[in-house]
Amino acid sequence: MKDKIEYYLQQLEKEKDIRILFACETGSRAWGFASPDSDYDIRVLYVHELDWYLSLSDKKDDLVLMAENNDIDITGWELRKSLRLLNKSNVSMIERLQSPIHYRCDPEFLEKMLEITKANYSRKAAVYHYKSMAGKFLDDMDNSSSYKLKGFFYALRACSACKWILDRKELPPIEFMELLNGIEMKSNLMTRIKELIALKATVDESYMHKEYESDLFHFMQACLDRVKLESQNLPTGNGSWEASEAFFKKVVMN
Repeated sequence: MKDKIEYYLQQLEKEKDIRILFACETGSRAWGFASPDSDYDIRVLYVHELDWYLSLSDKKDDLVLMAENNDIDITGWELRKSLRLLNKSNVSMIERLQSPIHYRCDPEFLEKMLEITKANYSRKAAVYHYKSMAGKFLDDMDNSSSYKLKGFFYALRACSACKWILDRKELPPIEFMELLNGIEMKSNLMTRIKELIALKATVDESYMHKEYESDLFHFMQACLDRVKLESQNLPTGNGSWEASEAFFKKVVMN
């Protein structure tokens, strides 16, 4: 699959006249709880030639490519757009840079992007992002006799990230087990999560889970209750646009 992904990345560079600076996996494969039929969610950061930026007109700053019967989903953001999002502590952007699975990666580029990420990190923005994500999936599962295990894990991961953010100053990690190992959690909950991860690795994305995981639902609700009480006191980011501007110009002029 890596060869196919690289082929489509090269095709995008030719067709769009761009230079891909970074390409990674996101979603369940990057988080560590993929199903056998999970697709490949590829996210790329790219830059245009200098002339593209020397224009008064607004231009499209993202791209999408679906391939291999939608098994490969490639979405890209242009570098200027990406840096603007980082300065707002956009979690989707941050998670791309944290991915453990790389298809294209310049270590120096990634190191600088992570430096900018940490400088602009807002715990308040991050906890609101994960709270919203958890709420969406929990609402879908509310009062249901069965629910998608995929959605359950999305909610569980988001709630765990909320707990991390409330308890710690560092960015929450993208990998699920690393996240869980970094927060306080009862051993019976951890055991059950590992069992469910093992189950998810054997069933399709469409699998409907019929067992009500009461202990884990209570854990998630407790995390969200804490967000309501404590999120207002969290600090916002205090990064500098100057660092992002300087880095953007360096990359584009290179």
